[in-house]
Amino acid sequence: METARSALSRSLFALSIFYGGMVCIAGVLGNKQVSLGPISEIGNWIGTGPLAVEAGIFAFLLLVSVSSAVAELHGADIAKKLVLFGFVPLILSVLLSLLVLSLPASPSMEGERLHAFELMMAGTPRIWLGGIVAYGISQILNVTIFSAPKRGGGGLLWLRSAVASVLSQITDTLIFITVSFYGVRPIADLMLGQMIAKVVLSAVMVPLLVMAVVAIGRKLDTNNPG
Repeated sequence: METARSALSRSLFALSIFYGGMVCIAGVLGNKQVSLGPISEIGNWIGTGPLAVEAGIFAFLLLVSVSSAVAELHGADIAKKLVLFGFVPLILSVLLSLLVLSLPASPSMEGERLHAFELMMAGTPRIWLGGIVAYGISQILNVTIFSAPKRGGGGLLWLRSAVASVLSQITDTLIFITVSFYGVRPIADLMLGQMIAKVVLSAVMVPLLVMAVVAIGRKLDTNNPG
């Protein structure tokens, strides 16, 4: 009897694994605020002070790039399914973090190491919720905007990547900061600073990343002997 062959392409398999990893690591990297030279100085020009951005933005830019590349290679419906499946590692990683935080630490564990771990991994329910909601809405929005012009013939990969990424990152910032911090602290300056930094990074980095990921995906599928 002939063995059924999988419909999953090599590029989709590889990009799906990579996407799941970035979903999980983004929240961990977000514990560090980074200064990005000229981008940080934009805040001084507009009067908000030097801009800082959470390091998780780099993982999120890769998520945006991969979902856009999957939409380009395999269609918007497949890319949206990828985003939805991304909720599985995202939510499980949150639950596992809560489980590990609730378990008693070993007496032999250094106090400073334990404190650093708990400080980095702990988060309020609103922050967890803000991250999950912002992820889903912003990523689906990115795929939708990126794919819309393709119905008219496609092309302009770099422009579609930049516009979709910028708008999705604005949405991500609005949702995450509002859900996480509204009523707890002033959010206007925080939101403005994060939004400017993310928009600049998205416009500069994402088109190049999407083109690179699309090229890698096509190479993987071309070299697939099946």
